[in-house]
Amino acid sequence: MAKEQIRFTGSGGQGVIMGTIIIAEAAFLDGRKVVQSQSYGPEARGGMCKAETIVSDSEIFYTKVEKPDLLLSLTQKSFDKYCKRLSRRAIIVIDDSITVPPRIAAQHEVLSLPILRSAKDVIKNKMSANIISCGAVNEALHLASVQSLKEAVLNHVPPASADSNVAAMELGARLVREARGEASDEASEEARKQAREDAAEA
Repeated sequence: MAKEQIRFTGSGGQGVIMGTIIIAEAAFLDGRKVVQSQSYGPEARGGMCKAETIVSDSEIFYTKVEKPDLLLSLTQKSFDKYCKRLSRRAIIVIDDSITVPPRIAAQHEVLSLPILRSAKDVIKNKMSANIISCGAVNEALHLASVQSLKEAVLNHVPPASADSNVAAMELGARLVREARGEASDEASEEARKQAREDAAEA
């Protein structure tokens, strides 16, 4: 059965924790089992922040993430700290301002995306970086259906910003497809299910 361990990292105030909550909720809406946890650095806003989610098709008996199957990093400092212990098949999703050592890049799929820049210049709200990240991570791992992710996003944003946050979510998914050179239309739910099964067998 498929099981994915996800770690979001960045600085306080970037919405890293909310990002993992949204991912966990979206997977839960699809009937999957989830666990979510987080930790802060010594400072709150501006300090380093880590949040984690485990998503599984079966019961989760061990709730600690040790070797993530996906690492998302929005700052160089957080990437440098948390990139050292990853699963063999881990995907790395980073803001394109981050430099990845060649040794790590050779071992993992690295999706370098303009997350922070797109939040500021495309969505016109730098606080939407975490929603862009949710769309990107879900597209990279196929954790939940697009509809469930949309519902989870809308459950955690003000109604007045609903449209822009849905646009941010869709932008994140599109950035991943473009980085992988894939077609722009949404993957089917059957394809998402198959991707999870393939990952479980890897």
